[in-house]
Amino acid sequence: MTPTEVWPLLGLVIRTPRLELRLPTDVELARLAQVAFDGVHESAQRPFLTPWAERPPLERARHVVQGAWSSRGDWKPGDWSLGLTVFLDAQPIGVVWVSATEFAERREVSTASWLGLSHHRRGYGTEARLGALTLVFDHLGGAYATSEAFPDNAASVGVSTKLGYQPDGISRDVRDGEVLVSHRLRLGRERWELNDRSEIEVSGLQPCLPLFGAA
Repeated sequence: MTPTEVWPLLGLVIRTPRLELRLPTDVELARLAQVAFDGVHESAQRPFLTPWAERPPLERARHVVQGAWSSRGDWKPGDWSLGLTVFLDAQPIGVVWVSATEFAERREVSTASWLGLSHHRRGYGTEARLGALTLVFDHLGGAYATSEAFPDNAASVGVSTKLGYQPDGISRDVRDGEVLVSHRLRLGRERWELNDRSEIEVSGLQPCLPLFGAA
């Protein structure tokens, strides 16, 4: 058997006008770890509840690799976390995570993402999330997508706003002994349909459907 026959998600590819989203090979995963090593946000920023990107460079790189490995090992139909590497001109520049619990019943996902610092402010984040959500809404039968961001994370909030997410309350969490408030955002199918997905292609999906709990 080929690796893709054993694990069909290796053949899933989403193409947008500038980007390609898919699982990386081991060599590409090492290149993605280098992107994290080089930095994913300015030193004064703290955009993530889990402060992995504030750790020393080698720890950041290892976090990325371990996250990719653990998501595949922990995968269950209907309860999964798909870390799609974002490729620009065949080179990895970041990740979009799409995660779900009891997807067959709830038809809801949460999203998170990061891009290498040198790739910020070019619209890649919006384009990558649009591609990932096209998979969810148009091919897996998703009904809702949610996201969370700190109030000062203008980039994340901006991406969500462009795609039609609406306010959905707040979350209160503790990081390093401090209570932090995040804005919750929600995108429903009605507002999703306003987005133009005409240039987005999804291939290799059919054999993956049982793994998503969407067959």
